Amino acid sequence: MRILTLDDFDTKGKTVFLRVDMNCPIDPTSMKIIETSRIKESTESLKDLEGAKVVIASHQGRVGNKDYTGMENHAKVLEQILGRKIKYVEDVIGSAAQNEIKNMKDGDIILLDNLRLCAEENYEFLSPDASQTIMVSRLSKLFDLCILDSFPSSHRSHPSIIGFAHVLPACAGRLVEREVRKLDEIMTITKGPHVLVLGGSKVVDRLEAIKELIQNGRADQVLLTGVIANVFLRAQGRVKFPLGIKREEEVVQKAHSLIGEYPDVFSVPVDIAVERNGKRVEIDVRELVKGDNIFDLGPKTVEYYLKSIQGAGTVFMSGPAGFFENENFKFGTEALLKGVADSFATTIVSGGHLTAALKRYGLTEKINHISTAGGALVLYLTGVKLPMIQALEEAATRYRAK
Repeated sequence: MRILTLDDFDTKGKTVFLRVDMNCPIDPTSMKIIETSRIKESTESLKDLEGAKVVIASHQGRVGNKDYTGMENHAKVLEQILGRKIKYVEDVIGSAAQNEIKNMKDGDIILLDNLRLCAEENYEFLSPDASQTIMVSRLSKLFDLCILDSFPSSHRSHPSIIGFAHVLPACAGRLVEREVRKLDEIMTITKGPHVLVLGGSKVVDRLEAIKELIQNGRADQVLLTGVIANVFLRAQGRVKFPLGIKREEEVVQKAHSLIGEYPDVFSVPVDIAVERNGKRVEIDVRELVKGDNIFDLGPKTVEYYLKSIQGAGTVFMSGPAGFFENENFKFGTEALLKGVADSFATTIVSGGHLTAALKRYGLTEKINHISTAGGALVLYLTGVKLPMIQALEEAATRYRAK
C-alpha cells in the first residue's frame, strides 16, 4: 500500500497515539450515547496493540452544538465492548494528561478528553503548521508512534489528524487500512449510471462535494433527501419560508447555482411527511406552511427514487432520508435502503446513522461496502486527496527513505 499499516511496526512496549473517531449521536436531553458503531470500530486496532501503551484521542461534536460533551461515557462504553480497563483522563494537553501518559505501563489504555476542548482542534491547518501547534508540541515528545484510524474525520486538517504524523512515524489503523483497500477496489469496478442518494443534515460539506462528484462522473443522478433536499426546494422557490439552518442564504445560493449548472441531475421530493399534533401527515410540497417540521419523504417521492435506484450501475447513499429513529418517520429511510440492498448495482452506504439503520433492518450483508464515514467518504469518491491520507502517505515516504 502507499501508506504504512500496523503490520509495518512492532508496537510492544511502545507508547502510541491512536487517533480514532468516536463522534457518536448523543441524546440532547440525557447526553447519553445513543449509537455506538464508531466506538466499536475503534476496537479493531486496539486488539492489535495489546503490548503497547495506548493513548486514545477523539473529538465529540462541535463547540456550541448539543452533542458537544466530554468523553467519560465513551470510555465506559469502550471498556464494556473491549473487555479491558480504560482509564479516562479529564484533560487533553495539560499536566494531568502528560503525567498519566508518562506513568503508563505496557498494556495500559487511556482515553483523553474531547480533543475539541483545545481551541487548536477547531481550526484547519497546513501540515507543517499543524505540527507546530501547542497540542502537537507538548504531546508528540511522549509518543513513539502515531496511528491514524479516524476515517470519518479524515477530510479535516486538524492538529490531531495531520500534525502528529508530520513529526512522528505514522501508520494507518485497521479501520483506515480496510476503508482504503475496499474503496480502491470498488472504484476499479464501478459502472454507470451512478446514482447518488444524498441526505443528512451537514449541508455545507455535502454541497462542496456534489459538484466534484458530478464532474468526475460519480453522480449522473442525485436524489436529494433530508435537510439538503429542503435547501434545494427553497432554492427552487418551492419552500417559501426560511428553514432556520446555519449559513442558510449561502447554502441556498450554492444550491441554486448547482441547479442552474446541472439542471437534469437533481431530483427533489414532490411529497413529504410532516408532524402535526404528534402524527405523521403526508402532503404535497406545495402545501407546506411555515412551522411545518419535515421529517420524512412521501410515498410518491420514494416510488420515483426507487425506480432510479433499480436502473443504476452504482448507488452511493449517504445520510438518512428523515427522522428514521421515530417509527412514524422511518418509511423513507427504510424503503430506500431496502431498494439499494435489493438492486443489482454496486452499492456503497455511508454515515453512522445509515450504518445503524442497516443493522436495524437486517440489510448489512446485502451492501457491497458500508462505512460510518459521511462527508469524508463523499470527498474520497470525488478523487480529492484527504488531508489524513496525504499525511499518512508523506509519513510513509519519510519512513521508507530512512
